[in-house]
Formats: sequence, structure tokens, C-alpha cells
Amino acid sequence: MFESNKFWHNDYLELVVRVAVGVIFIYASIDKIITPAQFARVVYNYHLAPAELVNLVAVIMPWVELICGISLILGIYKEGSLLILGFLLLVFAVSIGINLFRGVDLECGCFTVSSRAKSNTLTLLLRDFGYMVLVAYLMINRSQRFDIVKTK
Repeated sequence: MFESNKFWHNDYLELVVRVAVGVIFIYASIDKIITPAQFARVVYNYHLAPAELVNLVAVIMPWVELICGISLILGIYKEGSLLILGFLLLVFAVSIGINLFRGVDLECGCFTVSSRAKSNTLTLLLRDFGYMVLVAYLMINRSQRFDIVKTK
């Protein structure tokens, strides 16, 4: 039991997971930032956001992903970044789940806005839950050893 606890509260494991999650969100933001019009089309095709908000979501959300990913890697305002990323993952999972329930095979828009990027919605949902587990681990771990800004 003691060794297991030591493993889960390992500063180096926390750093590896933190960098991995940060890189995932930075990578996910790049194509959306470069091509906001195509990402707006993807957001619209989910049929969940009011049409008036689609462009705003398509412009702001990728920058939030990018800033939170960088912040997470550097350990600057890490708790806030984790909270925001956890919320985004929940929104993504609910959005994908609703479309899975509807039977819609959609373009995820997760890592690319290409119209050829069709994915199995169940696979997308499971992937988002996996990312949520990683974010939850980081929230629980609370290590600050490699953070630039320490909050304690």
C-alpha cells in the first residue's frame, strides 16, 4: 500500500503526465487557431451551440487550449489550467455523447479541422474520459516541485 501511494504521488510521474496533457492541448489548438473558419464549421455541425455563438467559440476555445497547455507545462497557474481543461473535456464528452445518442457520425475537430477527419464517436468519448482521468490525477497529485509559480 505504501509503495502504491509513493508511485501515485511521485513528482516525476506528475511532471510527465503534466507535460503530456499540456502537449496534447497545445497540439489540439494549432490547426484550430490557423483555420478558425473551418473550426467554426465543425463547431456548428455539433448542433449544440447557438449559431450566434459559433464563431466566438471557434475563435476563443483554441486559444484557451493553447494558453492552458502552456501554463500546465510550465507550472504557472496550474490549478486554474487543470480546472479549465477538465471543464473543456467534460463539455467535449457531453457534446460527443449527445451526438452519439443522436446517431450522428461527426467530425471531431479535436486535432484537425479537416473534413476527412471522421472518427468513431465512441472512441472519441473513451479518449476524452482517458484525458479526464489524467487531469483528475494531476488535480489530486498537487506536486509543485517543478512548477515555476508555487501556490503554497
